[in-house]
Amino acid sequence: MDSNLNLPLAPQKGKTKAKANRMNREANFTGWLFISPMVLGFVLLLLGPLLMAFYMSLTDWPVLGEAHFIGLDNYRTIFQDREFWLVIGNTFTFAAGLVPLNIVLALGLALLLAKKMPGIGIFRTAIFVPVMTSLIVWAIVWKYMFATDSGFINQILQLFGVTGPSWLYDPQLAMPVVIVTSVLKNVGLNMVLFIAALQQVPTHLYEAARMDGAGRTRQFFQITIPMITPTLFLTTLLTIIGSLKVFGQIYVMTQGGPDNSTKVLVYYIWEKAFKNFEFGYASALAFVLFFIIMVFTLLQWQFRKRWVFHEE
Repeated sequence: MDSNLNLPLAPQKGKTKAKANRMNREANFTGWLFISPMVLGFVLLLLGPLLMAFYMSLTDWPVLGEAHFIGLDNYRTIFQDREFWLVIGNTFTFAAGLVPLNIVLALGLALLLAKKMPGIGIFRTAIFVPVMTSLIVWAIVWKYMFATDSGFINQILQLFGVTGPSWLYDPQLAMPVVIVTSVLKNVGLNMVLFIAALQQVPTHLYEAARMDGAGRTRQFFQITIPMITPTLFLTTLLTIIGSLKVFGQIYVMTQGGPDNSTKVLVYYIWEKAFKNFEFGYASALAFVLFFIIMVFTLLQWQFRKRWVFHEE
């Protein structure tokens, strides 16, 4: 008797399941339809050019002539290229000078400007404005400021009876000048990130530390630094990646000189591609840069748990 009563329900369950499957297919189709512009843009503007560049790195591609597949010869040539090792050294020198200076200065400014005071927004804005300024315009202005004869910096030094050096024409001074101008250009971004992190540190931790007799220095190293380590990790990672990809200020201010003292890897890639028209070799150099950045990023990601607070 019970089995007879259940028989009419079987078709109803089948219809419900079919309807649910149809709704799922429609939902999936709608979802893919919404993300299709992003997927199409990724394939056409990123994945496609990336695969094309990798193929080019395996060829002798003179642009105006016929491309010849040569396998890994470009990569073998790179590691035998003395100029490559020179530009790698310059790139790491730039990064070693810029990253700590940027992070320390940004954190120091954030500590000064994190407090809520009347008019503090004006100082924050003044420091952040260079971030929004065009890099080319910024580099041109500083190039003229560091000019040997009529530059603003040397004119200031002359007021004190000091003869200013040829900043951008001295192999010992050109790289430090580019580093300093690059730090002043981008320090505002890290400063804003640090201010946001500092404002999230619970105030009761400082109150408890003061009750225990901890001074400002001890509070800074045992409370402030541990609590902002996630932001410190983020800013350090982004600053390292940006420093390894430096190009604009080098192109405008020094053209890689003097005596190749400021020729960095991205400028070398541009030179090989658009001056020497060695697109295959330039593509191989670009993938070497990609590998270097990837290694640095993975190493930082692996070691983050040793010093980043809140990491499990």
